[in-house]
Amino acid sequence: MELNNLIKINKKRIRVGRGIGSGKGKTSARGHKGQKSRSGVAIKSFEGGQMPLYRRLPKRGFKRPNDDTTAILNLNKIQNMIDKKINDLRDTLDLKILKEKKLVNKKFSKLKILGSGEIKKNIQITANFASKQALEKVQKAGGKLNLLKK
Repeated sequence: MELNNLIKINKKRIRVGRGIGSGKGKTSARGHKGQKSRSGVAIKSFEGGQMPLYRRLPKRGFKRPNDDTTAILNLNKIQNMIDKKINDLRDTLDLKILKEKKLVNKKFSKLKILGSGEIKKNIQITANFASKQALEKVQKAGGKLNLLKK
């Protein structure tokens, strides 16, 4: 054990605001008036003139305004619906029917058909957009894919 650990150093802390004679009286080293002279006031996010953190970090991301209005359906999903007889699909399928059967969220205003998977039933689909693969596969199965005009 060292001697330094045994010795206690009594260093008095400076008590501000205890009279002129103390050297830290009257304004208590806070200057005159203003926000910083008051007690309990901290200037939020002020880093002493250093560029604040919220301004040092870069802005990130961008949200396109009307991006989430198109519902996307693959052919394998449509075939799944037919197989499970969830929505008792007859011969037609469009966004209105999908919304009524609650298979697609009501926020969607357009429907896009993509060609992933296979379709076996001849079905008439009405959509806003469709991929070339989807068109070919639906016609191959004996169905029809109608595209709505914009």
